[in-house]
Amino acid sequence: MSGILITGGTGSFGRAFTRTALDKQWFERICILSRDEHKQAEMRADFKDDERLRFFIGDVRDRDRLRRAMTGCTHVVHAAALKRIEVGVYNPAEMVKTNVLGAMNVIEAAQDAPGVLGVVYLSTDKAVEPVSPYGQSKALAESLFLAANNTVADGSPRFMVTRYGNVAGSNGSVIPLWRDHLKKGDVVRVSDPEATRFWMFMHEAVDLVARALDAGEPGPVIPDLPAFALSDLAAAMGVTRMDVYGLKPFEKKHESLRPGLTSDKARRMSVPEIREALAHV
Repeated sequence: MSGILITGGTGSFGRAFTRTALDKQWFERICILSRDEHKQAEMRADFKDDERLRFFIGDVRDRDRLRRAMTGCTHVVHAAALKRIEVGVYNPAEMVKTNVLGAMNVIEAAQDAPGVLGVVYLSTDKAVEPVSPYGQSKALAESLFLAANNTVADGSPRFMVTRYGNVAGSNGSVIPLWRDHLKKGDVVRVSDPEATRFWMFMHEAVDLVARALDAGEPGPVIPDLPAFALSDLAAAMGVTRMDVYGLKPFEKKHESLRPGLTSDKARRMSVPEIREALAHV
């Protein structure tokens, strides 16, 4: 019986991956591990109590709980993380506990749990030449996952890494935030109109992780993504009033998917292209 555990499974990616995995019948059982019982109740209702789903209250800081949740699973997707950059600046120790020590716990639990064949770690462009505790913690977690393959023996799990930018429309991203401000008639706050970011649809993120699971290659697996300027996104969304507050020291003007591949060098999306893409977010 094949099963998969998704840490942080009640988040935007976890829900999207679960929906696709159920529709395409990738696994006989999908286990969701997260800390928020309210979000789990909402997800259970949204998926109409699908009998293929199992829900575990737990934290990646708890290795024993992870090991228990992996029982009967052949694969693991590690999506749990503290992601708010400004929160990490103020609370770097908490970033380490979840993003670094949590990654170590996932690795060791997968090595201990019988039957786990592959584990995919979701990383970010902010892990490349990082300037924030969030990016630094994700970079170290990448190293931990890739190094875990140095001790792989017959029957041991393979550890893979995927790396991409913010997914358009995901929780905490700029698009839903700006849409909320526009509905209220508020001024939209922008760090730097000329800053650029990579564009990725949620279904592309799901497909990338599915390919990594199928291929079993360590990675990092990096997609070829277009990019956009915040000024062009604002124009596509109909923003007429901006409060430009300037980039913080822990923010980059241009992100990197790998050294030499920065968002200002990638193919730049036009305003009409962004407007069309927004219709699907």
